[in-house]
Amino acid sequence: MSGYVLAFFFVYAIVNAFTPGPGNILALNTATNYGWQKGKPLFWGIFAGYYVVQIVCAVFVYGVGAFLPDALQVMKYAGAAYILWLAIHVATSKPEIGEGQGSASFMKGFLLQFVNIKIYMFGITALTGFVTPYSKALWTLMGFELLIATIGTIATSTWIGAGLLMQKFYVEHYRIINIILALTLLECIWSMLQV
Repeated sequence: MSGYVLAFFFVYAIVNAFTPGPGNILALNTATNYGWQKGKPLFWGIFAGYYVVQIVCAVFVYGVGAFLPDALQVMKYAGAAYILWLAIHVATSKPEIGEGQGSASFMKGFLLQFVNIKIYMFGITALTGFVTPYSKALWTLMGFELLIATIGTIATSTWIGAGLLMQKFYVEHYRIINIILALTLLECIWSMLQV
């Protein structure tokens, strides 16, 4: 792989990872709503899910390419339904101040990534567009997918940091912020269904 192709792989990966998507929006909302301590389980779930999904993408591209379009169609609609539920939840949520249980669980973040069609498309597009013309070896594909998941984790951490910085502002203006975040999630659904 030439340096030119590798550079554009990184450009694609960074732009894709930092743009709003369900994981980044949920991380931002959770950070503003629950803070770092209460949000940690969800954040770790998002990160772990990202890595697992990217490994799944590598295996799909490697061995099950003939079945991938059908699987992605099913995932697309299941993901759209889940993200719609998430948008409604975000739009109607209120800040939880204090030590309440909340819903920032590891499983919520982890499972989100399994229906997050954006990261499937991200991983598969990166592999088929930049990597497989040079290598189809499973370990090469997995290495690039782990790199993508690391870039994605850094991007989500940036969104978490933004949420923590605006936490006090959020408590005062949570309704409008939640509506904006929910509308952003609806835009994710719209763009996802256009593919």
